Amino acid sequence: MRLMVVDDSNMIRTRISRVVQNGGVAGISLVGLARNGAEAVRIARATRPEVVTMDLTMPEMDGVQCVAELIRMLPEVHILVVSALSDKSTAIAALKLGARGFVSKPFTDDELKLALLNLMEAH
Repeated sequence: MRLMVVDDSNMIRTRISRVVQNGGVAGISLVGLARNGAEAVRIARATRPEVVTMDLTMPEMDGVQCVAELIRMLPEVHILVVSALSDKSTAIAALKLGARGFVSKPFTDDELKLALLNLMEAH
């Protein structure tokens, strides 16, 4: 499955990539890294990811807008919200729009792996 990581934090993008690429989640290949929602939409058009990790608080286009855009463009995409718990109402908005799961920051590698595996099983 093709994965795109969307987060304005370089540290978080790198960490999720590392977890996935170090064999943490079998069957996932990284196809894109985006710093904001606008960049994510551009990358998604080109790479058509099946799984996306989505931060909610980002410049240019936030995660909720981006979830709506991606689902309009790729109705089958599985989106995992990765965000701080202080964003609870925003996370609920993203889930109502079609995101399929939530991992709160800070997260452990195992929490991330488990959430991604659950998402893939639902695919």
